Amino acid sequence: IDEEPDDKTIETMRKFSVQYAKVTDTRFCSDLSVSGVVVMGLAHHKETLGAPLCPCRHYEDKQAEAKDGYWNCPCVPMRERHECHCMLFLEKDNPFACESHTDLKLE
Repeated sequence: IDEEPDDKTIETMRKFSVQYAKVTDTRFCSDLSVSGVVVMGLAHHKETLGAPLCPCRHYEDKQAEAKDGYWNCPCVPMRERHECHCMLFLEKDNPFACESHTDLKLE
């Protein structure tokens, strides 16, 4: 990330993540630094692209991908099959999942 996202944008993406985890009954990674990096990446893309484009993938054209929406968080694979490439949202039985879907504190 070239420039740190604004604290307000980071908090917006953190709150979105907590709410989405509750609604989908998914969990965050037990290593919260993983979730933190993903939330920061989402916030950065929200500010620079106008959409929370998944930060865990490579894109030839980020602007076009953000406009298309397929990889905007929550991406289509997450919405359809609960498959989160970033490991932000994990099923309860995932060995990396923590107990909580509400506790997402960012350093």
